[in-house]
Amino acid sequence: MEWYHRSIHVRRLVGMAAVTIGMSLAVWWVFNQLTPPQHNPFKPLDLTLRPGIVTGFKLDGLKDNKPACFFLLDQAGVRYTRLDKPDDNPECGIEDGLTLDRSLTPYSGTLTMSCRLAATLYMWERHVVIPAAQEVLGQGVKRIETMGSYSCRRVNSAKTGRWSEHAHGEAVDIGGFTLDDGSRVMIEDDFLKADKRGEFLRRVRDKACGLFSTTLSPDYNALHHNHLHLDMGFYAICS
Repeated sequence: MEWYHRSIHVRRLVGMAAVTIGMSLAVWWVFNQLTPPQHNPFKPLDLTLRPGIVTGFKLDGLKDNKPACFFLLDQAGVRYTRLDKPDDNPECGIEDGLTLDRSLTPYSGTLTMSCRLAATLYMWERHVVIPAAQEVLGQGVKRIETMGSYSCRRVNSAKTGRWSEHAHGEAVDIGGFTLDDGSRVMIEDDFLKADKRGEFLRRVRDKACGLFSTTLSPDYNALHHNHLHLDMGFYAICS
């Protein structure tokens, strides 16, 4: 009888486990089918879709999945030239480096960066900068004014201390924007203004925080009085 009762107990446990697994799979199936891709951690990243609650997580994952990263750039129509490691200094260099030849918007200078940063920059252009310019300023962006990307240096160009994300191709500095009518909206001149130009710059800063690990502006310190620093590093800062 004892063996019989144990057998029933085991069968009940197996049955309960099967029901639990079945319900879990059903919930997962419904979630996977009904949740938009940008909010679904099980769906692959698509740079053309508006950012969602797991987009930042997916962008971070591109660091360890370089083939997927370059595939996404190709899929989005980003033009680039792949590079070998651009520096002999062991503290610097980019494992998946590229020169950004053309994204949605021309840049004022040559940008060398990691694939992951290029993918994030594309999403910022497409889903933040271009819509914000139309909504706030009533026109498009003709060119993005840059102040540098890859650079083998320490933070703030100091002689000592930790190495900058620029040294790994994981950071870009944005000085401002040239609009379709030829006028310029610059961080140094317009960021703190209480007008449409200031509103536009603060909006693209705020929404950059949802894509990049670190977003620094004139609100952070005087060293950033003339640019937005956007990077994919370890530290999460939005200021």
